[in-house]
Amino acid sequence: MPKGYWVSVYRTIADPEKLAAYDKLAGPAVRAGGGRVLSRSSRVVAYDAGIAERTILIEFDSFEQAVAARESAAYQEALVALSDGVERDFRIVEGVD
Repeated sequence: MPKGYWVSVYRTIADPEKLAAYDKLAGPAVRAGGGRVLSRSSRVVAYDAGIAERTILIEFDSFEQAVAARESAAYQEALVALSDGVERDFRIVEGVD
């Protein structure tokens, strides 16, 4: 079964305090949903139209598990804390089997 991945690229961070509040809630929510953080870094080299900003990569055992974790009540609470604190590009993608 192909794995699922969250890919999140932060275009701008307008409110570091909101981001910190989100991080405190999102970490446990991701782990509870079966996610494993593979990369969480501001050390990025971007090519083409990419943006060299904070990028997060999280792996789940399946695409469905990744979607369910995003929709969980715990993660929704983290999103409320984040609100307009950042502008980011967030995607859930299916891995190659």
